[in-house]
Amino acid sequence: MQKKVAVIMGSDSDLPVVAPAVKRLKTFGIPAEVHVMSAHRTPEAAAEFSKNAAENGFGVIIAAAGKAAHLAGVLAAHTTLPVIGIPVKSSTLDGLDALLATVQMPSGIPVATVAIDGADNAAILAAQMLALSDSELADKLSAMKKEMAEGVAKKDAALQEKLAEL
Repeated sequence: MQKKVAVIMGSDSDLPVVAPAVKRLKTFGIPAEVHVMSAHRTPEAAAEFSKNAAENGFGVIIAAAGKAAHLAGVLAAHTTLPVIGIPVKSSTLDGLDALLATVQMPSGIPVATVAIDGADNAAILAAQMLALSDSELADKLSAMKKEMAEGVAKKDAALQEKLAEL
């Protein structure tokens, strides 16, 4: 049975940021659940969700939060599942505050951190983690990488044609 990915947002206003992760997970056929939980306003709910995530069929947790951005760390503190943090760009400090809060975790509580607003990469990283025990998913990832390489080759060929016309 394929593991699910939890996508947890600190606020419903983060939906535009996490939407690419949800879309990408769908393209891989990975079931995802999306919830709003706050490290500061609903810490008990976040801890409870994280404590029970593995037994509830999750294999990876993605956490998106801005400003103080403690959500990924709170979730990681209560589970042995991998947690991927998405620092969310806010009006304050352009997301640098969220990036630093997400990436600066104490020893023993790791959080893999992607770029500010990097939801697509969070989903790809989650898929790569799940693909360690799922060869079908690994094949889908390989196909995606091949498609990306072919796209770059096509762009290069088009560029070479334009340059030849100069």
